[in-house]
Amino acid sequence: MPPRSPAEDRAAADSDTAAAGREQTRQRVIEAAIGLLEREGRDAVTTRAVAVAAGVQAPAIYRLFGDKNGLLEAVAEYGFAAFLAAKHVDPDPQDPVEDLKAGWDLAVEFGLANPALYTLMYSEPGNATSAAFTAGMEILMGRIRRLAAGGWLRVDEQLAATLIHATARGAVLTWLSLPEDERNPALLTALRTAMVTAVTNQQPAVRDAGPAGAARALRAALPEQTTLSSAEQQLLREWLDRLAADG
Repeated sequence: MPPRSPAEDRAAADSDTAAAGREQTRQRVIEAAIGLLEREGRDAVTTRAVAVAAGVQAPAIYRLFGDKNGLLEAVAEYGFAAFLAAKHVDPDPQDPVEDLKAGWDLAVEFGLANPALYTLMYSEPGNATSAAFTAGMEILMGRIRRLAAGGWLRVDEQLAATLIHATARGAVLTWLSLPEDERNPALLTALRTAMVTAVTNQQPAVRDAGPAGAARALRAALPEQTTLSSAEQQLLREWLDRLAADG
């Protein structure tokens, strides 16, 4: 490939500068929208109000986000990304049950610290397809697979993920719905305890030779083994799914 001419270099530099400028403007608009959301609620997040708060013209918002819904989707994605950045991932925790509790606590603490943003994040089903949300769920599934591999998991992995996610979200939204003088921290403790009881065994099932727990543990370890062919792994997973469902 021949070297670029000076004119092409200048054009490339101008393009990079323009892209950086657009990204800075986009970030400023999102932060302005979050400020309005937290101070005045979702109804206050209009394109006109956000444009004024961000110091841009309203047409810029339409160019960057398409419409108000696109802006709100970007705000929700920003929230998921911020939550993801706050997560600490230990690939080999000493106690996977305590690791689960810590992850649940972090999710609840984020929601209580960012009530309006959290409510927006979980108010639209479509937000569950965002890249940051998906990455966060992968972290949760990693925690669940470690529980399963150690024999701690009491239920199916997908059900465990649903229970963990639902109890954390329910804890936050219930807490926020209560008058401040009725917000008892014991509520959060009780909900976390109920989640742990529903999802985990008191002792690793593999020690007790329970077939369902042993099946979950073996299924969680399957991605790490390479002896079986893909077809054999698929067949084994089907068998393990049936055994795990009996627990």
